[in-house]
This record gives sequence, C-alpha cells and structure tokens, in this order.
Amino acid sequence: MDTYSVLRAFADSWVLLFLVLVFLGVIVWVFRPGGSREHRDSANIIFRHEDAPSDESPRAPRAEPDPKEDRE
Repeated sequence: MDTYSVLRAFADSWVLLFLVLVFLGVIVWVFRPGGSREHRDSANIIFRHEDAPSDESPRAPRAEPDPKEDRE
C-alpha cells in the first residue's frame, strides 16, 4: 500500500470516529446541567454596565498637560 491509501484508510475510520466524539462532547458540554446560567451570563455581558462603568474596571489615569509643550 502506498502512503496515500494508508492515510486515507486511517482518516476514513479513526479520524471520523474522533471527530464524531469531539462533536458529541461539545454538545454534552453545552447542554450540561447548570450550564444555562453561564450561557445567560455570557449573553448579557454587553448589557451589564450600560449607565456607568463598573467599580471594578480600572480607570485610566488622566493625562497631565505637559508644561514644556508649546500651546498655540
């Protein structure tokens, strides 16, 4: 058998099985018990601090004007 035939047979059997198992694992992980709370929280991240930034967010220090800089 040449290399192509060996790799083709391997891909047809074991890689297909591996990918199906990965797919099923992802499906089980998404629909696991208790996962809906995490998914709901992730979906609402953009609405969390609409009115003002959160207290935990780091505030950028205000830049002090450079007195050496020439202002026109």
